[in-house]
Amino acid sequence: MGGRRVSAAERLLTGTLDGGPSERDLVAAAGGVVAELGAPGRLRELVDELGGEGDTERLARLSYRHVLGFDKLLLVDAGGRHMLRVHLWHAGAGGTGREDIHNHRSALASHIVRGRLCMELYEAAGDGDAGAGRYFGATRYEESLAEGSADWLLTPAGPARLRLSHTGRYAAGSTYALPAHTLHRAWCDTREPTVTLFLETGAERRRHTDVFTAAGPHAGAVPKQPLDVPGYLAALRGLAELLSSP
Repeated sequence: MGGRRVSAAERLLTGTLDGGPSERDLVAAAGGVVAELGAPGRLRELVDELGGEGDTERLARLSYRHVLGFDKLLLVDAGGRHMLRVHLWHAGAGGTGREDIHNHRSALASHIVRGRLCMELYEAAGDGDAGAGRYFGATRYEESLAEGSADWLLTPAGPARLRLSHTGRYAAGSTYALPAHTLHRAWCDTREPTVTLFLETGAERRRHTDVFTAAGPHAGAVPKQPLDVPGYLAALRGLAELLSSP
């Protein structure tokens, strides 16, 4: 069981986000919740509590190092409906660069605690749009989770054409929230570590996400690298030090 601060975060998530609000209302509410939980003092207290108690084995198993060079650390799992994570982007981590363009299985919200993120939004071409010069070609994949493992499965789903619709930079203290279907990609463009508090929320989860790349074919399965308990606790300690530094 979690401690007092974990329980308070769970109550805030479920009390604000449960009950079947429309997606528009859910997205707006998720942005407010993640900004509240991402306040530096409150997040530091939550991280300190997790480092001293709680189901660290389960949290570690659902946390991992992303191939793009950041850690995804699970902090709170409110019954599978609301998954609150820290994304810790390391300076000089040697990731592969920007994400592929993608959407999510559920609505999301992200609060930048320190550092900075860039994000682009995209739109897929509709009937009659594909020939316009502002669109570029890409390959679409359907991404799902493999049964019996934590690997991602990528199934080719044919060609697509996309266009860039928005570019934004989000500094510390900023929050953004997106419906599940929104096509986007994000990356850290600073040389200093960046910390974001990331929430996936909603009882309704899509069975797959859509991933688009112009960089050539992907492997059929992409393994996750779950953390062990010592690795998870070490990541929490590093996060706590970052949250305490100027």
